[in-house]
Amino acid sequence: MTVSAWVWIVTLAALIVMLAVDLLIVGRRPHEPSMREAGTWVGFYVGLALLFGAGIWLFAGATPAAEFYTGWLTEYSLSVDNLFVFVIIMGRFAVPRRYQQKVLLIGIVLALVMRGAFIAAGAALIAQFSWVFYIFGAFLVYTAITLLKQGENDEEDFKENILIRWSKRALPLSSSFGDGKLTTAAAVTGKRLFTPMLIVMIAIGTTDLIFALDSIPAIFGITKEPYLVFTANVFALMGLRQLYFLLGGLLERLVYLNIGLAVVLAFIGVKLFLEALHTNTISFINGGEGFHWAPEIPIWLSLLVIIGTLGIATVASLAKSSRDKRKDLISIS
Repeated sequence: MTVSAWVWIVTLAALIVMLAVDLLIVGRRPHEPSMREAGTWVGFYVGLALLFGAGIWLFAGATPAAEFYTGWLTEYSLSVDNLFVFVIIMGRFAVPRRYQQKVLLIGIVLALVMRGAFIAAGAALIAQFSWVFYIFGAFLVYTAITLLKQGENDEEDFKENILIRWSKRALPLSSSFGDGKLTTAAAVTGKRLFTPMLIVMIAIGTTDLIFALDSIPAIFGITKEPYLVFTANVFALMGLRQLYFLLGGLLERLVYLNIGLAVVLAFIGVKLFLEALHTNTISFINGGEGFHWAPEIPIWLSLLVIIGTLGIATVASLAKSSRDKRKDLISIS
């Protein structure tokens, strides 16, 4: 797939316009969106992603479109997993509901910038060193094992890192969020103080950085085309703010999501490892020759495995939550 410079320019310009509109809406009227508003926006962004994939199919063919859809679904699922930690961060720092949209939007912008940098670095590495797939594959399998060990999402998924702890000690902080800005004037002295909003931004930004380390190798296991990798990440992140409010308490019911994501990441890790074997150029492994017997997993199979795994994890989670709720009602009665 060949992507011209003007396609990149148009894509980036459209992204900037969408972010500007979001910033304008949130900046002018901080509020907690209703279920209807959140659902409308989530549906809009999902529909936009589906239309974008259809456009790729029309202009570039079925294979790039399938790669985009598979990558977008994978990144979207990993982004939903991010929401668990965002909920914990919002609760830990007692962020008022009306300011949470602003926090999420800034977090999305930071995530886009960091993932863009990681995508550029990953594409450069892959172009020069095909053996990097061995590292990506091993890392994804390790991440999958870590997810399985964690079990259900809880507050252990978020721990204050050294940057957050240093900021809380070193920066002059107010105890109030004020009007939701990063600084506020002290009531007595008039001195400018940082609000807890800054600490929350640091927490969200560093969390995004950690999640990017998982998501970027995962999508490179699906497609090596930087344009598809970037756009899949963009569409996975756009609408995440509204999805946070739409899902609400449903997040707590997705108890098996970690297991589903672990299976997906392990599958992609094995896929990367097989591809690394197939295209092997490391001299001390098989004399620098590829293992031609290593099977190549087609994109359609990857899409089926990912959809099937996430579907089963979601259905099983909701079924377990319903059973637990019935048991609680019986025990109360």
